[in-house]
Amino acid sequence: MSDKSTDRLPDQLRDDLRLVFVGTAASRMSAAVGHYYAHPGNRFWRTIHEVGLTPRLYEPREFPSLLNLGIGFTDLCKSGAGMDCEIVDHPIDVAGFKSKIRRFRPRTIAFTSKKAASFFYAKPTTAIALGRQRSEPDFAEVFVLSSPSGAASGHWTIEPWQDLADWIRRGA
Repeated sequence: MSDKSTDRLPDQLRDDLRLVFVGTAASRMSAAVGHYYAHPGNRFWRTIHEVGLTPRLYEPREFPSLLNLGIGFTDLCKSGAGMDCEIVDHPIDVAGFKSKIRRFRPRTIAFTSKKAASFFYAKPTTAIALGRQRSEPDFAEVFVLSSPSGAASGHWTIEPWQDLADWIRRGA
């Protein structure tokens, strides 16, 4: 787990998780309260319950307890907070992220936006498809999800989230 004092949200990682959700950076609200996906307009918590990744609806403040379900959290930018356009002066640490994933070896990672995936793949968002991505050797399976942020409502679709849940249920 990360313990840097500059981190807006602590990583929630441990060995052999089933799934790690990966965002670009904490929202302003999430950074202020210290909980992942904390804005009331964010669909994250409702969605992971609706698709069956959690047995009940969790509150953002309960995010550490998802480790008990084999679910972790991290962001590509640990020092910035806000919408993607607001974190441009903060480092996006793809190399550090890859190192964490290789260290903790989760079975699956899921980017919670095409923007986060675009940093990882060093491609424009228009070149990123939603859903399961091509596997890389010695790395977790990768999914790209539609952003649960209220600001991305116009691009919302639950299908990649459902595909992820189906993948996890099949024993990923």
